[in-house]
Amino acid sequence: MASPKLNDRALNRALMSRQLLLAREERSALEVVRHLVGMQSQIPLNPYTALWSRLSGFDPAEASALLAGRETVRLSTLRGTIHLHDADDALLLRAFCQGVHEATPFGERAVFRRQLSGIEPEELWAAGRALLEEAPRTTGELGKALAERFPGYEPSALSTAVRYKLSLVQVTPRGEWGRSRTPTLTTVEAWLGRPQRTPDAAAVEALVPRYLAAFGPASVRDMQAWCGVTRLGEVFERLRPGLVVLADATTGRELFDLPDAPRPDPETPAPPRFLPDYDNVLMGHENRARVLGDEARVRLSANRNGYRPALLVDGRVAGAWSLATRGRAGDPAVLDVELFEGGAAKAPAEVRARIEAEAADLLTFLTPEASTGEVRLH
Repeated sequence: MASPKLNDRALNRALMSRQLLLAREERSALEVVRHLVGMQSQIPLNPYTALWSRLSGFDPAEASALLAGRETVRLSTLRGTIHLHDADDALLLRAFCQGVHEATPFGERAVFRRQLSGIEPEELWAAGRALLEEAPRTTGELGKALAERFPGYEPSALSTAVRYKLSLVQVTPRGEWGRSRTPTLTTVEAWLGRPQRTPDAAAVEALVPRYLAAFGPASVRDMQAWCGVTRLGEVFERLRPGLVVLADATTGRELFDLPDAPRPDPETPAPPRFLPDYDNVLMGHENRARVLGDEARVRLSANRNGYRPALLVDGRVAGAWSLATRGRAGDPAVLDVELFEGGAAKAPAEVRARIEAEAADLLTFLTPEASTGEVRLH
């Protein structure tokens, strides 16, 4: 029997529902971080915007306290980029994604053939771990200390190699709401006081339904693009009897889903929502057509590695936004919203009014100390 086919709009509404973007929900920040299997945090305060767009009455102090209390941590995991995870996921997902880190230009497979030729890798890892578990250090401090142990080598190459090999947390107060500091590192084991979990077959199989719960329906290649780990096809095959098998109406590609996961009517309203840079809504699939058209992709791209902060209208990327001024110390704050042609720029007046109202609320959230706030739609 042929698999039921879902078009981009049906896939979009499923994604919006699972990403909590159809309506703000009353959940805890910790529950959402875990449900989404982590949140992009390359820019430390981005998870706060992402949570604000998903939760009713979100208080950033709640999420900040989770970091300060080590219930959540920021470390490099999915695709080799910084994410905010709950403690249990942090201890598993970095080990799951270790091969992604080792395959980078500064990973073990390359660096000892070039910048660090002549060093015994295990000696470097042991020295780096000892230094970071003695006391959290910046990358500059780590490189300087390693260069004393391995003279004649570039300190930055030494520290970068250690960063890509070891599971390192950016310690607080970096990432806390209203606070910051230079990225300072220690091992996830030292920070959480627990060992990492080995990603055995059962642990990897348990990740598939979690990914589908937040991003499905999705293909094997979609999940691989989300995490950066390849060869997951055999995992899906083992789980196939317990999954729903669907098809992408445009590409014909096989899609998997959980039997009881929400797949709303494609005509379900999707209100305007503002997303931070790199939000996983935009990074969670290989085929992003369900949320991002070709023109919007070009307009949104800041560089080859990611996207500007995005505006969703009717569930799809229709613009970008930025804080022109933050309004510190009682000064005015300004939020610029760029409406893309063919999308929000041609939206009816009532839709533009909802965009402006959501933008004004976002500006109030992001700049609580500002004297006044102004939203500028372009």
